[in-house]
Amino acid sequence: MESHPCSQEGQAVPNTILLLEEPFKKAAALAGYTSDYALAKAMDVNRSTVTRVLAGDLQPGPAFIGGALLALAPMEFKDLFQVVRGD
Repeated sequence: MESHPCSQEGQAVPNTILLLEEPFKKAAALAGYTSDYALAKAMDVNRSTVTRVLAGDLQPGPAFIGGALLALAPMEFKDLFQVVRGD
């Protein structure tokens, strides 16, 4: 059996959550957040977390997702994030 290139020792790749970058940036701008710092403060996360998630260097975790949903209300999960099924 051939393993998935991202799997380890034949283990299944877990489901993951990805940021929908353009809708997220648009929602942040419409909400009046003009910098990563201002957005991070409203989301109650570090500025570096926002920067790293937007750059694709970090996957959004629970604090990021929850903060985004609170700071960017009335946006909903489906507007900002995508669930990607693992194998």
